[in-house]
Amino acid sequence: MKITALYVYPIKGLRGIELSSAQVGPRGIRHDRHFMLFQVHPATGELKKVQVDSHPRCALFEQRFASDAPGDDGSTIIVRYLGDLAGESGATDEDGSLRVPLEPDISSLEKIEVVLHGSSTAAYRMGDPYDTWFSHRFGFRAILVFLGDGRRAVLGKTLPPKPTPERQQQNQGWITSLVSYITGAQRSSEMEGPWLTFADVAPLLVTSESSLKDVRDRLLGGRPVEMYKFRPNVVVDGEGEEPWAEDFWAELAITPGRAEHGDSTVRNTLLLTGNCLRCTSLNVDYQTGKPAVDETGQVLKKLMKDRRVDSGSKWSPVFGRYAFLGGSGREGFTVSVGDKAEVTRRNTERSVWDWPGL
Repeated sequence: MKITALYVYPIKGLRGIELSSAQVGPRGIRHDRHFMLFQVHPATGELKKVQVDSHPRCALFEQRFASDAPGDDGSTIIVRYLGDLAGESGATDEDGSLRVPLEPDISSLEKIEVVLHGSSTAAYRMGDPYDTWFSHRFGFRAILVFLGDGRRAVLGKTLPPKPTPERQQQNQGWITSLVSYITGAQRSSEMEGPWLTFADVAPLLVTSESSLKDVRDRLLGGRPVEMYKFRPNVVVDGEGEEPWAEDFWAELAITPGRAEHGDSTVRNTLLLTGNCLRCTSLNVDYQTGKPAVDETGQVLKKLMKDRRVDSGSKWSPVFGRYAFLGGSGREGFTVSVGDKAEVTRRNTERSVWDWPGL
């Protein structure tokens, strides 16, 4: 198999950025989901996450990196709203787009607590002009939040990788260094193990084109549905594998597929530990920012016919696998479109969903 696409979502919920190559680390692809939008209840001030399933208009926000220096992957995100707007508001570029620094100075930002799927973290409000810009386009009071030095715990029993004693010993020095770098403090027991950005339940999501083809051909009668609707990070072609074979994938080895990447014998691994349970975001039309009115607005319903294969969440269909960085790549690696991907370990039974409250 080969990797055919890579995606990153600096601001969670908005359109992804397609990459030709990416740096993958313990928290996933670099810059992935370090920002998040919330709707503020006008009376109580309660925060509600803004994502495609609950706020289809998210599909109309395009984001891309802006390079401020040659060879840099971009120190700024440029966000552009593709929908109709009566008037402009906030500090924007000439075309109405918004520039968001990828690494804002948190020293002057308001610190708040964010709870996502029961896993909480400290985070930082970006404030204006960002809040005003998004509020004007969504039509409600919205705030933009930056993760900064925050971190979310992985909950449940089946999603985190369970290292062997040998691998745990190998990782000990790396984990200590990582924690010291981030917090400037000595490692405590609660810091052991993987932790997350604003990604839902794992750093990475892997999907297969062969399974998407089955959705198109068998469930939608040949009607197009694009992979970006499934919001993956890593897409493989699935060549040599049956559709939905990824349900049983436990480990994926990635080998540089081009000479400039160096030693072709080097293998970096991803541990595939849980199924991705799907929601109504699949039904959104990315051209209108609303649920699709044709057959593509029934993607979730179609998947429910025979893809409710996880006994831990019997009502939700499965498409794709959540992944963590494997032991051989614990310090991170570069992955590119065209790299080879090989299943090096398979489960004999499907994973069972286990995340408290989800």
